[in-house]
Amino acid sequence: MFDLTALREAADFVHQHVPATPQHVWPLLAERAGCQLWVKHENHAPTGAFKVRGGLVYVRSLLASGDVPAGLVTATRGNHGQSMALAARQAGLPLVIVVPEGNSREKNAAMRALGAELIEHGVDFDVAREYAAQLAEQRGYRMVPSFHPELVRGVATYALELFEAVSDLDTVYVPIGMGSGICGLIQARNLLGLRTEIVGVVSCAADAYAQSFELGRIVTTATADTFADGMACRVPHPDAFALVREHAARIVRVSDDEIAQAMRLYHETTHNTAEGAGAAALAALLQERERQQGRRVAVVLSGANVDRARYAQVLAG
Repeated sequence: MFDLTALREAADFVHQHVPATPQHVWPLLAERAGCQLWVKHENHAPTGAFKVRGGLVYVRSLLASGDVPAGLVTATRGNHGQSMALAARQAGLPLVIVVPEGNSREKNAAMRALGAELIEHGVDFDVAREYAAQLAEQRGYRMVPSFHPELVRGVATYALELFEAVSDLDTVYVPIGMGSGICGLIQARNLLGLRTEIVGVVSCAADAYAQSFELGRIVTTATADTFADGMACRVPHPDAFALVREHAARIVRVSDDEIAQAMRLYHETTHNTAEGAGAAALAALLQERERQQGRRVAVVLSGANVDRARYAQVLAG
């Protein structure tokens, strides 16, 4: 996919736009988790999520190729869209973003504020993605996938920061949406020659990657009905699945109740905001608390972009 030199070069480029995010040890949170625990704070990135790194690197690769499209189209639940909107605005490229109906109001507002044309279509992300591909063809724009080697190279820079800041990690828990986050983590781990186990996390209500991992073939689900919209995907990407299947230790399912509990715990012990997908890694660690007793563990707090009304609901229990 890319080598260590290419990853370090991407990190140098990303850091011109996105400061390296911290990895903190929070004593009270570590006490609750029963292990030596680091939180990788991608919620501190400029768009509130790790995805911002990928959009910057992907758009730069388009400009460098000389094959610059008239415009871009993509589908998202919000964080990928904000990443692409920021990068497209910097490059002066028009961008159309398709989101499913009923998508997060605040994520939608953020994407519009970054200059994207936003269209709501379909009952979920996968239907929105199909419509986005049709729009790209109609307008003569480039369809931006949710998983691409350059997107992965960009987001893998968070993993490089983590592994170089914290040595000898036993396990890292990371949420899975379309797969760029976990694949970036896997690739960085492999390139650095580390033995850290990578554990993917999915919602019980959107577990296509978990089913696929267990059966050794791609499985799609009929629905992805979870409030953790960053993980609400029904159709695994083949390239992402191949990497996860070969290199991940396991995939853990977490319920919406467990995710909400983890969001509350982040607030109580660190006063950090976590969206649903952002809290999923911590939820999985809490589920496996006995397994990780006393070990060196990191969780990826992948994003903080949760609507105010939803977050108030979660904090109220």
